[in-house]
Amino acid sequence: MIHIQSKSLKQKWYKCGLVLLPLILLTACSTNKATGGRSFTAFMSEEEERRVGAEEHPKIMKEFGGAHGSLRLRSYINKVGKALSQVSEMPNLPYKFTILNDEKVNAFALPGGYVYITRGLLALAENEAEMAGVLAHEIGHITARHTAQRYSASMAKDIGLTVLSVLSSAAGVPTGLGQAVSFGAQAAVQGYSRKQELEADMIGVRYMTRLGYSPDAMTSFFKKMGAHAELKAKILGNVKVSHNIMSTHPRTTDRIEQAIKLAKTKPVTNPLIKRNAYLARINGMTFGDDPAQGIRKGRFFTHSDLRIQFEVPPNFVLFNSPNQVIAIGPNKSRIIFDMANPEYIRQSGSLRKYLLTHWGSNLDLQDIERVDVNGMRATTGSGRLKTGLGPRDIRLLVIKGAGDKVFRLAFITPPKMTQKLGEAFRRTTYSFRRLSQAEAKDIHPLKVRLTKVRAGDSVKSLSKHMPFTKYKHEWFRMLNGLSKDDHLTVGQQVKIISD
Repeated sequence: MIHIQSKSLKQKWYKCGLVLLPLILLTACSTNKATGGRSFTAFMSEEEERRVGAEEHPKIMKEFGGAHGSLRLRSYINKVGKALSQVSEMPNLPYKFTILNDEKVNAFALPGGYVYITRGLLALAENEAEMAGVLAHEIGHITARHTAQRYSASMAKDIGLTVLSVLSSAAGVPTGLGQAVSFGAQAAVQGYSRKQELEADMIGVRYMTRLGYSPDAMTSFFKKMGAHAELKAKILGNVKVSHNIMSTHPRTTDRIEQAIKLAKTKPVTNPLIKRNAYLARINGMTFGDDPAQGIRKGRFFTHSDLRIQFEVPPNFVLFNSPNQVIAIGPNKSRIIFDMANPEYIRQSGSLRKYLLTHWGSNLDLQDIERVDVNGMRATTGSGRLKTGLGPRDIRLLVIKGAGDKVFRLAFITPPKMTQKLGEAFRRTTYSFRRLSQAEAKDIHPLKVRLTKVRAGDSVKSLSKHMPFTKYKHEWFRMLNGLSKDDHLTVGQQVKIISD
């Protein structure tokens, strides 16, 4: 390695670097196969994209509850996806299409050919053309190499901060700078730029029309996603939901229509819709929570495998994920439920020591006491923590279950809300109970079901049995793509939700 000792020589190298760096970045642009334009992907090659996709795929599977669907449904999605990929500019990528066991409406892609679509999105789609439009859009992100562009732009920004280090090593670029580093499962679902979304739509339209689908399906499904987002906003009040398709894909109907025009494809005569074929595949698919991750019904959370149930206070909204349950309440109050690591419990030797040395080690816990929660040993303690949102009062509760299971509840409040919510949190604590075997066995997920409209049926009559506490009519219309002015016809197949 050459070491530069002279200050004047360093300055000369620095000036040289300021001249060379723009030239390096400029010459690192290449013609994009999918868009035909020039794009900057200097710091992530196509080979590295495949490596990143393969490395991040297991993280995605863990983060979003794993794969879902019958073999018949998975084969169907894979067949449509592979057909779209074969008319792309990268037909030789080893594409992998996965249905995620996630009730949220979402879809995204990893570089290297990994495409994900949630069962929540499949339940919302009305036909094969709409589903194909989603897959085509995600394939468009892959073939346009948007992740490589995002990563390379970030690296180009960072390289300006490290140019002295680069030049002092006299190596041109520091070791490893050209290698893509792991960016984690969450980075895969971060939003693209509006330009990239427009490109993905334009490319997706091209792939759809090559197979005989109308690009109008992309527009119709986007409107459904908008209606779904509005309905969820009504249900959840002011609670913001992250990582759904409306937040990760910043698009508008006008932008999609613009993409259709920019694609300059010929109009599709007799376009493929395949509504009945699609509905037949999703008939019986799980809707909402999967019992393996626990079931939310109103303010109750019930888990058949763990055989437990608890109830959160009024005005709290439950969010479920494979690793934890979060209830969000007034003034950013939170209740978080998860499981303790059994090894830490064994190392601690008692619930009290576990609170002090592990879970609550960053809190100056006070008022630590043993309590009995419906026949289960438990220990609780409270403290205050400074956070980016300001001070928070935190009460921790650990409950000893059967075997090595230890359940955790964290009650988090702004100090001004602590006393006000104290009684409600105590009710939640003592609502925590074991389920009998019969109760656990009686827990079933909701399913997407098909029914034919008969004489005398109406939106009101068909939706009244939908298992929702509010907005039954709105749910029925949204799931079936019906506006307020649309009427049902005898013999028409419609989706309903039942257990």
